[in-house]
Amino acid sequence: MSLQKVLSLPILCSSLFLAQMASLNSAVFAQDLSKTVLPIAQLKLQVAGAEFKFATGFCISEDCRFVGTNYHVAMMAQLRKIKGDKVIHRYLATGPDDDGATINGGSSANPLKYNHGRDIAIYELRYPLPHYHGIPFSLNDLQLGQEVDIYAYPRGSINPIRSLLKFRGAFKGETTGGLLAFDYSPSNGKSIRPGSSGGLVVDSKSEQIVGILSGVAREGEPVAMAVPIESLANFVSKVEPWLAQSLFPSANKETISPASADLYPKFVLMPAVGLPQNRRDEPADVERLRENAQRQADRMRNLVAVQSFAWGSGEKAPAAFAEYEVKILEGFQRFREYPDGKKELQNVPFPPVNTVVVPGGEWSELPQMLGNAREVKIRQAPGAVVNGNRIKVFQFLAKSEDGVCVFKSVREKLPFYRSRVVDAPCYGEVWTDESFNILRASEHLELSGEWNAYESVVTYGWLRRDGEPAWLIPRTIFTQIRNGKKVYWCRGLFTNYRIFDAQAKIIAGEYVQNLPQ
Repeated sequence: MSLQKVLSLPILCSSLFLAQMASLNSAVFAQDLSKTVLPIAQLKLQVAGAEFKFATGFCISEDCRFVGTNYHVAMMAQLRKIKGDKVIHRYLATGPDDDGATINGGSSANPLKYNHGRDIAIYELRYPLPHYHGIPFSLNDLQLGQEVDIYAYPRGSINPIRSLLKFRGAFKGETTGGLLAFDYSPSNGKSIRPGSSGGLVVDSKSEQIVGILSGVAREGEPVAMAVPIESLANFVSKVEPWLAQSLFPSANKETISPASADLYPKFVLMPAVGLPQNRRDEPADVERLRENAQRQADRMRNLVAVQSFAWGSGEKAPAAFAEYEVKILEGFQRFREYPDGKKELQNVPFPPVNTVVVPGGEWSELPQMLGNAREVKIRQAPGAVVNGNRIKVFQFLAKSEDGVCVFKSVREKLPFYRSRVVDAPCYGEVWTDESFNILRASEHLELSGEWNAYESVVTYGWLRRDGEPAWLIPRTIFTQIRNGKKVYWCRGLFTNYRIFDAQAKIIAGEYVQNLPQ
């Protein structure tokens, strides 16, 4: 784990939409969601003139730094900016290799193949969109006949001018492809037209989002199709787990929130009575934890993953981002810029922000320490229930003279460079399932001086692939440190796993079937 202080240096609809139109009985201006639903457009200059591609998007997060739309929109319009804000990352919930993917749209040379029930794309923006905001989502089951409102920006008669329209509808049922179907009543010659993909379906009573508009019925019936919010919740929990914790706190029962806090305060080690200091026998459950921790650490030595980094301070949005391929080699982390880096790095380069903290190898070092370092004292605490699942809780403690918890600080003030490595007292908390598999581990370093209260939290999840045994792999890492009242942090997310002794190619960071479940 490292710290550095540096000086600042001087759309287009799918073919389903294009081919089929449905008339609706009401099409009225809807200003109440005009700051949640937004038009998406791409201008493409060609020899014959300009070509516009239109779609609709919506704010996912409260501050609208994450914008959602359909997968088929993202594949047919290459968006680099949304309302003038730079796109820094694109996440795709499906793809041609996804389970249940079918061909729908595209060209004969490049057919568009994806799973309709996961027709979702998320754009992460550099800054929140000013004056825009998200609204709540609903994961409740829809009832037949339940009234909804659909909001979208259909293509207008004069390009590129469009207005937000609101359409009345009622829940009809679910399709075999995993979509929600809604009936409409035609009226006033208004209809869902190209450009509406990515709009919102909102429950009329609760005013909560229940679906993402993706198409209309092939037969020309006045029926609109939408991706259920459950699909969005599952996807967000995989690619942006911190965001998922605030939007869908109870959606994914199989994962531990990366924002979870320790359940108990630091424990105080009581001296054993009647036994020499070096002859403490550990309880059977602690021994099982150590055995599983060592096994988990050994298996992760063969792991290669893509680790994303986001740096920030306080409650502000991230100020810097990076992605690296990471692996363990001879017991140490090694990095390569993703996806085209050629050089192997021992450490992640610090981003150009004033003060940063960079995660170390806690995701692999903590299991190794718990399994192998007998100097670390471990005790079992009362168990708990998290997301409806019963977990076992262990606490650990180590002194500075044990030499197991190390902190490295780096200070740059051009042209000088100074680093310092210290052994620090530390403590933490480990959560396991009933089989003693580690699901979450925290570490707190008790530092002295201006920088203090360093802490890190790592969560783990199961990677399941057909024909392969399940692997417990790192899912998220969060580190932060305090300097007086200021807090600096770094978040990391692991994706695109493979075993580096296998002949497998790392997939692009936009397909999620290889993320832990």
